[in-house]
Amino acid sequence: MYHNIAVAPKGVRLRGLYVSPGRFARQMALLHWLGYRGLSMSAALPYLRGEREGKVAVITLDDGYRDNLECALPVLLHYGYTATCYVVSAAIGTDNHWDAQQLGTHKPLMDLNELCRWRDAGMEIGAHSRHHPHLPELSESELDDEVAGSRRELEGLLAVPVTQFCYPYGAAGLREREAARRAGFAAAVTVQRGRAQPGGDLFGLPRVMVGGHHAPHVFPLQLLTMHEDHH
Repeated sequence: MYHNIAVAPKGVRLRGLYVSPGRFARQMALLHWLGYRGLSMSAALPYLRGEREGKVAVITLDDGYRDNLECALPVLLHYGYTATCYVVSAAIGTDNHWDAQQLGTHKPLMDLNELCRWRDAGMEIGAHSRHHPHLPELSESELDDEVAGSRRELEGLLAVPVTQFCYPYGAAGLREREAARRAGFAAAVTVQRGRAQPGGDLFGLPRVMVGGHHAPHVFPLQLLTMHEDHH
């Protein structure tokens, strides 16, 4: 789980949301050296369902920041990797209005043309709701509008199937999971810490947070040890 692939601005809060382009490149190089294939969520589903076996790492980026296109895409293409970027459909071409005040910075999101470039490079676009609200606070109809509505909007704009969902703030109770199923998504990811195992709940998938606040040795530990399996 990544967010920004950029150097964190001075004084910004939540530095963990930033991984520098150099560090991201080193992390992808390590995955490649260790024999992992970097995959989008859709490409990884046969592995998550237990239908296929292999050394795979699913690469996800939340929110749809422009720096994903500028700094992550060239590295992904270099290794022949694919990745899934989860997009807030009503915020395309704007910024992170949902947490800008908390973070102390406005971060630009990809516009439609940039999302098309991401798509045309062979990368996946998933849905991350329409406005990035706290889903548990919504009424049933508002919940469906945010979840199913984001899929409809993105499919209409991008003319590709949108089959993957990411819960805003990782809020994935039974009600939210049911909404993602109802909307026709194939799988959905949380921010629960852990490595996904074959045969697990495809609508409550855990992820490994890759943060800019971690020391460089943490990423290899996350890959090679039980580091992420101890909660």
